[in-house]
Amino acid sequence: MPHDHTHTHGSPDGAGHGRSLAITLSLTGTVFLAEVVGAVVTGSLALLVDAGHMLTDVSVLAASTVTAVLMRRKPDKSRTWGWARLEVITAAAGALVLLFVGLYALVEAGMRLFAHADEQIHDVRLLLGFGILGLAANVGSILVLRAQSGDNMNMRAAFLEVCNDALGSVAVIVSAAVLMATGWDGVDAIAGALIALLMIPRAVRLLHDAVRVLLEETPRGLDLDAVRTHLEGVDHVVAVHDLHASTVSTGQPILTAHIVVDPDLTMQQAGQVLHQCQDCLRDHFPVSVGHTTFQLEPTGYTSPSADAIHR
Repeated sequence: MPHDHTHTHGSPDGAGHGRSLAITLSLTGTVFLAEVVGAVVTGSLALLVDAGHMLTDVSVLAASTVTAVLMRRKPDKSRTWGWARLEVITAAAGALVLLFVGLYALVEAGMRLFAHADEQIHDVRLLLGFGILGLAANVGSILVLRAQSGDNMNMRAAFLEVCNDALGSVAVIVSAAVLMATGWDGVDAIAGALIALLMIPRAVRLLHDAVRVLLEETPRGLDLDAVRTHLEGVDHVVAVHDLHASTVSTGQPILTAHIVVDPDLTMQQAGQVLHQCQDCLRDHFPVSVGHTTFQLEPTGYTSPSADAIHR
């Protein structure tokens, strides 16, 4: 009986996505370097934490940019999925960096507030200037990505990254303004801790999502029991087994299944079964699976691969 493979290719807007992401990456990378210098010069914890926040943004945006560009390349015999998985690996690395920076910031903030660490802001006006610079870059990135933020999950993730980072820049500006008005250095530590508290949950969520993909878990929102029931409702289908679903990278769910069919099925009927199964996975469920592989088996057929798995 036949096998069938269906797949969808990268978005035709990939080149436009790559340009938008590259512009955003340039803005964010420039401000990251400026904030690192500013944190060293001013001694601001809030600015240092926001720089760490931007470092994660740079990692995620770089992964998104590389993915948008490399996904347009055709897979080859060495990389059958191309470079798609690079996005997930970079996201996991960025999440680990973000988690480390966030935890460090909480410890440092506690030392400055309660252990009376001898750390003071050296130039409040400079701190305010860096905060405004960061916010301006974030607003620019938001304007660049806003129109394409709904195109796919990759673009939406990048858009949410810069929106979230804008909150960090606002915290730096507020802490600088309060410091100028009151002269209390503790507000900088509090602002740094607040930014860290924004970062840590996002880092954990990003790492969790990356690990889900690396472990090839079922895509969130796809109920395999419902998929099995729907496939078994197709004419001439007797049963479904060896049903597997996973995600290659953002927006690339895949599914494979062995479909047991009537033993006297004609080739024309087999083709109809395949088309109905493909349409089912593309259109019927909340998660549209464009890449499916179905193996049709006549009733009574014993799969050597299934026997090997269950030994």
